[in-house]
Amino acid sequence: MNFFHRRLLSHVKPQAFKHLHYSLAPNPANFGTQFPTKPLPSQHSKQDPSKTIATHLSNCSSLQELNQIYAHVIRTHFLDIYTAPLHWNNLIRCYTRLDAPRIALQIYVSMSHAGISPDNYTLPIVLKAACQCFAMELGRQLHSIAIRLGLELNEYCESGFISLYSKSGDLGNAYKVFEENLDRKLGSWNAIIGGLCQGGRAKEVIEMFMEMRRCGFKPDDVTMVSVTAACGILGDLQLALQLHKCVFQAKSFAKSDILMLNSLVDMYGKCGRMDLAYMVFSRMDQRNVSSWTSMIVGYAMHGRPNEAIECFSCMRDAGVRPNHVTFIGVLSACGHGGKVQEGRHYFDTMRNDYGIMPRLQHYGCLVDLLGRAGLLKEAREIVEGMPMKANVVIWGCLLSACEKYSNVQMGEWVAKHLLDLEPWNDGVYVVLSNIYASRGLWLEVERVRLIMKQRTLAKIPAYSLATTSN
Repeated sequence: MNFFHRRLLSHVKPQAFKHLHYSLAPNPANFGTQFPTKPLPSQHSKQDPSKTIATHLSNCSSLQELNQIYAHVIRTHFLDIYTAPLHWNNLIRCYTRLDAPRIALQIYVSMSHAGISPDNYTLPIVLKAACQCFAMELGRQLHSIAIRLGLELNEYCESGFISLYSKSGDLGNAYKVFEENLDRKLGSWNAIIGGLCQGGRAKEVIEMFMEMRRCGFKPDDVTMVSVTAACGILGDLQLALQLHKCVFQAKSFAKSDILMLNSLVDMYGKCGRMDLAYMVFSRMDQRNVSSWTSMIVGYAMHGRPNEAIECFSCMRDAGVRPNHVTFIGVLSACGHGGKVQEGRHYFDTMRNDYGIMPRLQHYGCLVDLLGRAGLLKEAREIVEGMPMKANVVIWGCLLSACEKYSNVQMGEWVAKHLLDLEPWNDGVYVVLSNIYASRGLWLEVERVRLIMKQRTLAKIPAYSLATTSN
């Protein structure tokens, strides 16, 4: 047993799941007597209850219906009679599928207390639930259990642990899990590539992808979604064109390829080639909200507000409901195009027509829009009226607007708040000095520069990074 395994086992706790209280489990009394459309079997029914319950679970499409099935399972002591892990797994899987991971974890706790040992199907499902609710410490306990049961090298368990550690930002342990098994499967490669991509380590994603190809593995749709996302982060057009071919090779006629095509649209948009993004988009047989949003965000990112707004209009005509990311793209486009009235309209539309409550990013876009237009007083009112505190990005946008319009009073107010958040940020003093200088307030300029000198700050020259076609 290696050091990594010994360390994990040394941290396993007898009460690993104690903090998941039983109150999380559905209480039969709370669900009433309304059951799914097809009646569930009674204890005296001639139907095989195990098959009937399994069928209901596989067809279950809502959390309310699932709660009713689980209430029936509890009332009839179904799991006391049918003790195989399969039946516990079905419940855990269904709650995880319907985005109720905490209840899924509670069922696993009940399974453990009932003395039912998890099998190679249980742990991957529970790991997925742990990732969904960011129960990372619990996930580490599951790793210890997998080692005790000899399941740590199981393909699905292994990829689950890699994803778990990656999501928690612990890429060191993710690598260790990946490197332990020399007989790796595609799922493990996808997990480590996906983890690196989520961590913003785009170059390492490409390197890992090339290593995977050298080892003889053919990428699938999951691989290509992560790799194209990494390429978009890098903005490497030549690499993007090469990856496009890999996407076509990974296409499967057995299932929808909409995720891969969306990733291509997003990749070309981030590489600055909206013509190629549109080419992929226009040839898609199906388009979902992500397809349209990728186009809108791409146009907004590259200063093409009219196309972004027109695309949003076409999206609504197509009957596709926008999400909060869509509106970030639309509001950003309005900001780049100086479309103040349109920006206000879409901000209100988001709340009133679609019931999407504005998030920090939406307020940030609106403040940036008003600041660019010189409506600093209105921008301040937005910041002061927000239901959450402004972050450094919002304060930074507002400070840039103060510099653009030489607004001393507003600039001082913004600078104070920005320095409260980032006392080390020398850029605030530089911008404030520029605002004073634009108004000829040389005594104030001297005062700020003296503060900078006392803090041993200096204005760092900017630079650009250019890549050549060679």
